[in-house]
Amino acid sequence: MQPITIQATIKKDVKTVWNALNDPQHIVNWNFAIDTWHCPSASNDLRPEGKLTATMAAKDGSFSFDFSGTYSEIRPYEFIHYVLDDGRHVKVRFEVNGEQVKVTQTFEPEAVNPVDMQQSGWQAILNNFAKYAEAL
Repeated sequence: MQPITIQATIKKDVKTVWNALNDPQHIVNWNFAIDTWHCPSASNDLRPEGKLTATMAAKDGSFSFDFSGTYSEIRPYEFIHYVLDDGRHVKVRFEVNGEQVKVTQTFEPEAVNPVDMQQSGWQAILNNFAKYAEAL
């Protein structure tokens, strides 16, 4: 399957955007697609071969899952590449343009859910991130 690309432009400096995306204290505040879900926990060892893990859960307790992967490349304030536990690759690029940052995520879709559903879900999370980061 073709990789999926999503984007958001955040009106903040790159250091704020980078930290909001990678600091577990921030991740728990934005890492969900809809208001009936939340991210009760996250950990992040941001270095090559380090691990990212975030629990995504329905607020009513009916369902939860861990989203996790291992980093393969980190270029601070520019690029992140990690591999999800199921072997799919995710790349995140940071493009600075004055006082804003365009964040572009490219990920390999999984085979269970429709591609358009995956794209809209990941985009909703990225939009939630952008809103959160701009409020910092």
